[in-house]
Amino acid sequence: MADDSHKRHVLKAITWRLVGTLDTIILSTFISGDATIGLKIGISEFITKMILYYFHERIWYRFNLPNSKKRHILKTFSWRFIGSLDTFILSWIISGNPLTGLKIGIAEVLTKMILYYLHERIWYGSNFGLEKKKKNRLQR
Repeated sequence: MADDSHKRHVLKAITWRLVGTLDTIILSTFISGDATIGLKIGISEFITKMILYYFHERIWYRFNLPNSKKRHILKTFSWRFIGSLDTFILSWIISGNPLTGLKIGIAEVLTKMILYYLHERIWYGSNFGLEKKKKNRLQR
């Protein structure tokens, strides 16, 4: 049977990006006071973070760590570091103001960590794309 983990990670990237983009648009609009800036940051992030998230998933998949809340927390922190750095840079470039970029990057740390943790726990409960891995565990 073919490894469907790539499909799983693509779908996880899409669902997370939808949640994350909505959060970014709301935070960016509120902090910048400009809905256009919020939308521009959200749209830019939709592209950059899809790519970054996919590679983040592939790296964590190769670690093959056992299921635990500790694993999900570590993964949450590693993604948040990458995601916040991306948000800070994009927000600075789009708004033209490094302070606005910093405020948006800092504000999303808390909201995104909570949302990401919940997203990760929901996906871990799904076997979509894990048939090969599941079979290997049963054979051991």
